[in-house]
Amino acid sequence: MSTTDGRIDLPLLPPNHPLGRSALTCQYRCSNACSHEAPNSSENAYFGDVVRSIVSRRGMLRAGAVLAVAGAGATALAGTAAADRGRPDKPGKPAPAPKGLDFQAVAANREDELVVPPGYQSNVVIRWGDPVLPGAPTFDFDNQTAAAQAKQFGFNNDFCGLVPFGHDRWLMGSNHEYTTESAMFRGYNAADPTDEQIKIGWTGHGFSVVVVEREHRTGKLVPKLDRRYNRRITVQTEFEFAGPAAGSRFLRTNADKTGRKVFGTFGNCAGGVTPWGTILSGEENFNGYFANGEAVTDPAAQARVARYGTPKGASLRKWERLDPRFDLSKDPNEFNRHGWVVEIDPLEPDAKPVKHTALGRFKHEGATIQIARDGRVVAYLGDDERFDYVYKFVSKERFAPGSSKRARAHNKTLLHEGTLYVAKFTGDSPAAEIGTGTLPADGQFDGSGQWIPLVSGDRSHVEGFTAEEVYVFTRLAADKVGATKMDRPEDVQPNPVTGRVYAALTNNTDRGKPGKEGPTEINPRNGNRHGHVLEWEENRGDHTATAFAWRLLLVCGDPATSDTYFGGYDKTQVSPISCPDNLAFDRYGNLWISTDGNALGSNDGLFAVPTTGANRGQVKQFLTVPLGAETCGPVIEDDFVLVSVQHPGELDGASADNPLTHWPDGGTSQPRPSVAQVWKPGRRVGC
Repeated sequence: MSTTDGRIDLPLLPPNHPLGRSALTCQYRCSNACSHEAPNSSENAYFGDVVRSIVSRRGMLRAGAVLAVAGAGATALAGTAAADRGRPDKPGKPAPAPKGLDFQAVAANREDELVVPPGYQSNVVIRWGDPVLPGAPTFDFDNQTAAAQAKQFGFNNDFCGLVPFGHDRWLMGSNHEYTTESAMFRGYNAADPTDEQIKIGWTGHGFSVVVVEREHRTGKLVPKLDRRYNRRITVQTEFEFAGPAAGSRFLRTNADKTGRKVFGTFGNCAGGVTPWGTILSGEENFNGYFANGEAVTDPAAQARVARYGTPKGASLRKWERLDPRFDLSKDPNEFNRHGWVVEIDPLEPDAKPVKHTALGRFKHEGATIQIARDGRVVAYLGDDERFDYVYKFVSKERFAPGSSKRARAHNKTLLHEGTLYVAKFTGDSPAAEIGTGTLPADGQFDGSGQWIPLVSGDRSHVEGFTAEEVYVFTRLAADKVGATKMDRPEDVQPNPVTGRVYAALTNNTDRGKPGKEGPTEINPRNGNRHGHVLEWEENRGDHTATAFAWRLLLVCGDPATSDTYFGGYDKTQVSPISCPDNLAFDRYGNLWISTDGNALGSNDGLFAVPTTGANRGQVKQFLTVPLGAETCGPVIEDDFVLVSVQHPGELDGASADNPLTHWPDGGTSQPRPSVAQVWKPGRRVGC
């Protein structure tokens, strides 16, 4: 039952998975990762615990020798805390809406549609099977072919990015993270898929580039069949490796003895649009596409595979039947050729896409770029796994301003060399105050941190690791230096207005289980079902700095419970939020958050929250997606929002023979993942 302020009595319905996600999604997207032991079995201690064993809390704040690495950053963030934390002018009454967020919050719900605020409209821009390339046939669910899918919009689109391409015209890039074959084919036999079904899966993955234009009369974005720029990238598209590990012995295979050429990208999650007009995409849950990992018997190689999640026996989709590179018993190095950040240039459709080895190899959620004061570029990166890490990369060379061909060609090399770091976080509260379900005595979860260098060019900073080992087996190198274990670090985004950086920590129900790390100030809850949002500020606001100060902006969940926190804002005046995933910003510096696997029983949605001022922490829900769907890839423009509606109807018991939603086309149609647009005619979003 919803209330007048947009909140809802929870739970609505019991979730069909411990984290609100269906077993079907877990199976096809991440090979049931949460059902297996987390790959991080390292025993690196939480740095805050080490410090607290040496000095008292008050003594730690004065312990210059211990905290000198982060002191300046901590001072900078703490100095603005009181102003930022803000509360409504009067308890129980919301402060006036900040710029960009003057919309009526959507209540939590279980509606089987895209629900938007009053006065807003929505439109499906493009859906699975819609034509991308000229000559693509009209989508025919019951007569699919790989040849047709290779010219059509792929399945389960996640990240979405826009590259300006003229007035009211953009090149839209979309990841296609994974395929759900049981939802794609009637009578699907998972134990024995047909060859054509396997090939359709290959072409359903990857990436689409589509020209979109805005209709002046309606405001709708409409895809165009552009012969020059529209593009499909699939599991069979040729990529090239760039950076220091290109040509590494760990990347050489029977099919590519140079270690410089690789085919395909899959498991792609979030991404980012670069200042030079390319799109970055993170390869995330790649391990589940491989078979027979148990055949890797060399102890060192076995440990390296295990740290990324060893695939055992036949793979779910049986790709190894038609392509031996997916069989680790035949070519184990193919496994190392996935798990990278890829770069696609929509403005140069003939250019080969690139896999960047300098950014390390792990389950990349995405990559976002910030230009530092000195002109170097910084990429922020999250490794989406329980108890894994947050990273950043600082380029060696500097950004060249301008739009000349020479400048753009130079900028496209900036991710080829630099320094890769991993984060260590220190809390400033006594251990006894953490994990209690309430805030520490100082009123915030906060502290300081440092970036630990892993590798620079051909130089390793990790004892016992060569540079190429750090790049290819980055997780193991980060274990070695004692990085802080996090609760599934997903999207990481810098705020274009304040320069502060934000990370979505989606959840981690393993935290505090026997033999697992318990709560820490940076990850303060046992059995963390709902996740949290982290904020930090680099020392002196310099994104190349190696010290920073951090605090939690949100501890997500039901506002009525004591273990949630909304930046200090009145919790009776916020929308419930669970499982933050992708992040984006608007021009005013408001943070927009999409969710994945809402563990409160409602449909997933898109939320907005101010990060400064009196409304800091006032979470407002902007939309919800249909039943079974995930909200992905938000794009926040001045006058419209795009969301990727991924896996609609992906509920337990659903299949192509038993669809449990008919979104977006209604009637008796099959559900189709889509990019949707939301706008308010004649006005800017939120205004």
